[in-house]
Amino acid sequence: MLNFLPAFLRGLISSLLLALNVLVYGFMILTLAIIKFVLPFTAIRKAVDRVLNTLAQGWVYNNSVWIALAQKINWRLEGLEKLNPKGWYLVSSNHQSWVDIFVLQQTLKGHIPFLKFFLKQQLIFVPVIGLVWWALDFPFMKRHSEAYLKRHPEARGQDQETTRRACEKFALVPTSVINFLEGTRYTSAKHAQQQSPYTHLLKPKAGGIALAMNAMGEKFQSLIDVTIYYPDGPPSFWDFLAGRVKQIVVLVKERPIPAELTRGDYGGDAVFRAKVQAWVHEMWQDKDKLLASLHRGA
Repeated sequence: MLNFLPAFLRGLISSLLLALNVLVYGFMILTLAIIKFVLPFTAIRKAVDRVLNTLAQGWVYNNSVWIALAQKINWRLEGLEKLNPKGWYLVSSNHQSWVDIFVLQQTLKGHIPFLKFFLKQQLIFVPVIGLVWWALDFPFMKRHSEAYLKRHPEARGQDQETTRRACEKFALVPTSVINFLEGTRYTSAKHAQQQSPYTHLLKPKAGGIALAMNAMGEKFQSLIDVTIYYPDGPPSFWDFLAGRVKQIVVLVKERPIPAELTRGDYGGDAVFRAKVQAWVHEMWQDKDKLLASLHRGA
């Protein structure tokens, strides 16, 4: 443990270990990705993807080392006992900080397969890690504004097609697909701007999760509903690197995915769209009540 060091030094050491981990595992992942790119046959892709996912899990486990070195976090974890590391899962979580991604990887590792994220298109240009995400088949979404789509209606279906292609690849080997329904990190300003009906959450966007359920059909065993709560307030990424995060609560609830929600046209069928939105709204109401109780307890 490096608790005796000043926060700045802890943050510097964590940053160096994280960068070293990215470079070492990134090199191995990109080398295998070249094989997958040159020989795009299903049998080869399936074998290479298994190795790639194992390497990605190794990256997550190595991150656990610097996380443990930099800080002593009091974790409260619930609901992980019955999950299957060889299953297929759709994962949903509230989103408050970049730290959420490391919290999800840290708490879910060994319980479910490696998490695949839906990422903004611009993130592919992040040095090294952007190419690693590409090699691991993370889907990159363009997220056009409504104003842009009105001017370019031909672009309206691009993200849907990206989601469909990505989920077809995910179906080859056990995978966990995570979707942040809020679409962005929670802030008080965004909450006020949206006039969100929820106290501790932004409005959920059901389109992405509907597409994932449709593309994967009944492959998903269930939805893993994750609620993350920071008793001391959402931390910055530097706070996490520097060991300033003392308490994290992660509550997991496994939810069945209704079969009727895996078959339908979310974009073109208003009745089906309303059913998906009602299901998501009910889940978000439960999460908002849970967060309210955690805030009261704090």
